[in-house]
Order: sequence, then structure tokens, then C-alpha cells
Amino acid sequence: MNKKEPETSGIEKILPTSNEEEMKKLMKDLDREQAYREHKCWRQYITVIVSLIFVTFQLYATLSGKITGQILRASHLAFVQFLAFLLFPATKKQPRNTLPFYDVLLGLAGAACWLYIVINFKLLSQRAGNNTVLDVIVGIIGILILFESCRRIVGFPIMIIAGTFVIYAFAGKYLPGFLHHRGYSLQRVVCHLFYNTEGIMGTPIGACSRFIFLFILFGALLEKTGIGQFFIDICNAIAGGASGGPAKVAVLSSALLGTVSGSSVSNTVGSGSFTIPMMKKLGYKGEFAGAVEAAASTGGQLMPPIMGAAAFLMGESLGMPYITIVKAAVIPAILYFTGIFITVHLEAKKLGLKGLPKEKLPRFLPLFARKGYMILPLVVIIWFLCSGKTPEFAAFMGIVACLLVGIGISLFDLAKGRKPNFNSKDIIDVACTAARNIISVAIACGMAGIIIGIVTLTGLGLKMGAGLVSLAGGKLFLTLIFTMLASIILGMGAPTTANYLITSTITAGAIIQLGVQPLAAHMFSFYFGIIADVTPPVALAAIAGAAIAKAKPMKTAFNATKLAIGAFIIPYMFVFNSQMLMINASAGTIVFIILTAIIGMFGISVSLEGYGFKHTGFFYNSKKSKGIIITFDVLERLLFATAGFLCVIPETRSDIIGLSMMTILIAYQIINKKILLTKKQ
Repeated sequence: MNKKEPETSGIEKILPTSNEEEMKKLMKDLDREQAYREHKCWRQYITVIVSLIFVTFQLYATLSGKITGQILRASHLAFVQFLAFLLFPATKKQPRNTLPFYDVLLGLAGAACWLYIVINFKLLSQRAGNNTVLDVIVGIIGILILFESCRRIVGFPIMIIAGTFVIYAFAGKYLPGFLHHRGYSLQRVVCHLFYNTEGIMGTPIGACSRFIFLFILFGALLEKTGIGQFFIDICNAIAGGASGGPAKVAVLSSALLGTVSGSSVSNTVGSGSFTIPMMKKLGYKGEFAGAVEAAASTGGQLMPPIMGAAAFLMGESLGMPYITIVKAAVIPAILYFTGIFITVHLEAKKLGLKGLPKEKLPRFLPLFARKGYMILPLVVIIWFLCSGKTPEFAAFMGIVACLLVGIGISLFDLAKGRKPNFNSKDIIDVACTAARNIISVAIACGMAGIIIGIVTLTGLGLKMGAGLVSLAGGKLFLTLIFTMLASIILGMGAPTTANYLITSTITAGAIIQLGVQPLAAHMFSFYFGIIADVTPPVALAAIAGAAIAKAKPMKTAFNATKLAIGAFIIPYMFVFNSQMLMINASAGTIVFIILTAIIGMFGISVSLEGYGFKHTGFFYNSKKSKGIIITFDVLERLLFATAGFLCVIPETRSDIIGLSMMTILIAYQIINKKILLTKKQ
């Protein structure tokens, strides 16, 4: 009896084949979080056993609620430090199939420092403020090992910033002006950072150990069910046949994948390995194809409900319910992706590109009927979050839903006489993936704890905010520009979690001092920190897209910046009008804001692309040149840009002027297009 061939969607027949090994190498080269060792033989079992114990411990802590906050945080860091040195080599050039003895020693030493807190918790609590020499030595070793693991996994930016803050704690008494403070002893700094809940074991690690880990486990389980490919198939069914179909698929699928992905680079490589070759095959230039995927994948970090774990940290930092953060992020995220979608549509029209053959694309309803169950875990987790349940409970229920879906898939496969696609080995793989993925997040949270600890110890936060405001002469708009530049610089090369923690700690306070809503200030810093992934010169996501497209990296980065123009405009909108974040906003106001903003994004996109309903420029006949001449192209682009910005500005008068201008410009383009077509005939 012949075995039945596995089901394939129509799109798989026209997808370009991608080299999996090449994609893995690219991710390891560009994304530090993916540059892990792949142990073989006995070393593999150590990693698996420690990862399983780690996951079991975290689930027990969540379900039982019997482990106190500081012990949970210290235990979490002990697991993280041991796995960090077990999995990540000292340099990129070091072989990934070996485990040097010094990494084992560093891992054990790092874990031992945090277990020292767990074992001596009562004694440490009793002698708070009167720590022993041994306490200080353990703290110094623990902090230094944390710095080394940061260098290996998260990167130099946050390490240098945290190191500068630590130096400032000692050197502040020698500094002039607002940076001056009385100075602190080695014992005071070390004990404040290592043993205090205002330091490494502060709010970020608290959130990481309580529920961010659960969401990362949920994401790993969700990916194992094949939801990534399902999202791509769904997006192909929706937009694959439209003008420039693959580019629109890239935008939609990256928005969906962003709900479970925690990395701009991983998202770019993961979905870009399919979408970028298709875009090039259709007729898009390599630089544009790579830029579309990079801009869309970076936007995935701005897309609720998870936002690269930043949503949870923002809620913790601001003392706001998680659902408030998600609601605030919805409209800006929609506008961001709408801006990219409009631009790729205009580019397709300008180049005369068609979509993919519709007969080879999956049909939406049959596909959804066959595989729609895959989104059940996402629906479950969003439902519980919106119902006011705690993030821990929602994440746990999402994990249960994932397991039920996985079991359902296996039972269906068995009923069809096929080998189950989800089994016990997959569960072990998921545990190892979750344990590995939490390492960079936890280390970033720990390093952010150092920064926050020094800020609280020295009062630097208020001083920096005052300094930035003073530099801007107390003007809000200038302060926003300085904050934008600082956030982009601080966010370059940093993963999402570290990105938010750094930018919000250092820059958000300046905006808040000028009366801006704290939520708007944090979102402002977060947006510009994230967009650093496509902003030259670092632009890691754009470089990843360029590598897949075999295009020039910097040209791809500039194209990605153009596509992501919405991320440079939207934050100013919600700072000047917090109703965009659904703060004290009626339904009618929200709808009006969205409509005018979308029309504004259209105008700005036309200006950047030089194409709307036709090429920009005024047409006239010339007997000398015997044809139609295009002139004043720059003028029309400027008019569209002006109209677009007026629509985007959250103010009634500017909206009326912008909409009026846009109506005239669009009407002019449509009329001229008809005249041009008539003359050509």
C-alpha cells in the first residue's frame, strides 16, 4: 500500500527553494541570540536536562505561588547564567561543537553567585546594609560574570552603557555641574546592585522570571505547531494575487509573525527566506525587496499583544495593567503597517507588477477550515488578557491550548495513518528553545537593572532629564528630537527587551518632565529604539534582508528607512495627541484619527515614491519634443508631502486643510491620467 503524500498548499509549488543552512548561518552571523552552540554526544544531554529542570521550576513557581519574589529572581538568574556559558561561545570564531573547561567554570561560578542569595536569603535579609566581605566578593564576581555573558549574547551597546553608569557611581564626586554627587563606596555600589531589588534583581528581572518566560515558552510551542507557515499561507490567500502580491504578503505575514517573534532579525530571516526571492522574481529590485521584509519584520516588535516582551515590561515600569499597554499600541501599529502596505502598492503600480498566479495560491476559506485551529492558542491568550486575568494566568492557559492543539494534530495524523507531527521529542525541543531564548532577555533585564540601580542610587534620572530639557531650551518639540536621536543611537544593535529598558530609563524621563503622558513618553522612546534596526549605519534587520536579496546593505537600509517612515512620524502624533493611544478617547475620535492618519500616510508615500494614480509631475505637450513632457515633479511631491503631514498632525484645522489639499491633488492626478491615456491613444 502506497503512503499518502503529505498535503501541500498551492503556494509551495511556486515558492523559491531556500537553503536552510545558509539561513541559519546568516542568523548566527547577525543575531547574537542565534549564535549558540549545538552540542552533540554527552554535552547535549546536559543542556537538555538543565533546560527541562529550568522549565519545570518556572512552571511550578507559577502554579504554586510558593516561591518568594527574590528567591525566584535569584534562581532564575542562576539557571540563566549557567546555560549562557554552556550554550554561547566566547567569540564568533570559536567552534560551536566544543565546550571549553573555562566556560563550564564560568557557568558554575555565575550560578553559584545567585544560589548564594537563595541559600543565605534569611541571613542576607537580617544583615541588610551591614554586608560581610564575602557578600561583597560574591557580588563582584556575580556582576563581572553578568557583564561577560552580556558581551557574548546581548552585545557591547548595553554593556558599555551599564559600565559607564557603574563608573559614574564611583567618579561622580569628581564631575562638575548636574552630574556631581557625593560618591559611593565599593561595598555600597556592589550590594545595592547585587542584593537589592532596585538593582539587578529589580522590576525587569521580576517580570522576566514571573511571566515573560511563560510567554517565550508559549511562543516556542506555537511555532512548533507550524503557525508560521500557516500565517504565510493565509497572507498569500489574502494578498498573493494582488499587484505586487509577495511584498504585501511580506507585510501581512511579518505583522502576524511579530505577535510571537521576539527578534527583528529572526523575523526578517524566517519569513524573508520565502518572501524576498518571490518579490525579486516578480520584478522588485533586490534592495527594495530586502527593505520591505526588514521594515515589516521590525514592525513586528511594535505589534501587540507581545511586542518582543516590551509590553509586559512597560506595564511593570509604569504600574499599568497589561491590557492598557496593548490598547495603546494597537492604532500606532496599524498605521505603521498601513504606511508600508501603501508604499509597496504604489511601487508595484509604478513598475507595472502583477500578483502571483491565483490558481496556484491557496484559497482562504478552505485553508482556514483545514488549519484555522492553529490560531486557537493566540485567541485563548488574548481572550484571557482582555478579560483582566494576570499575564501569568493568560500565558499558562495559552501553553495549555498549544499542547491541546499539538495533541489534536498528533491524533489526526495517527487517524490518517501518518507519523505524528507533534510528539514527546517536540516537547523537549520546545523546552530547550524556551530556555535558550530567555537567556538574552534575562541578561538584558539584569543589565538594565544595573542602569536603573545606579539611577536610583545617584538620582541621575532626574538630572539627565533636566539636562536634556535644558539643552532643548524647555521646548517640547526640540526635546522630542533630541530624545528621538538618543533613542535611535541607544537602540542600535540591541535586542527588543534591552532596547526598551535602555531607552525608557535614559530618555523617557525628559519628555515626562514637560508634561507628556508617561505612557506616551515610554512608547515614544520604545518606537525610536526599535526603528534603529532599519536605520543606518547599524540596521541589522536591513542587513539581513540585503543578504537574502543579495543586494547592497546600505541601499537596502535607506529603502527600509523610507518604507518605515511611519515610525518616524507616528510617535510625534501620539505625544501631541494621546487619544491615539486610546487615552480618554471616544470611538468617533479614534475612527477620525485613524482615517485622517491613513490619508496622510498615503500622501507621504506618494511623495516618497513619486507615484500615486500616476507618476508625479505636471504634463504638457511640446511640439519640439513630439510628446508628453513631465515637469515640476519635485513641486507635486512637496505638495503631497505637505498635505500628508497636515492630515497626520492631530489637530482639526490642519486636518481640514490637509484633506482639502489631498482631494485637489488626487483629483488632479486622476484627471491628468485620463488626459495622458487619451493622448497616447
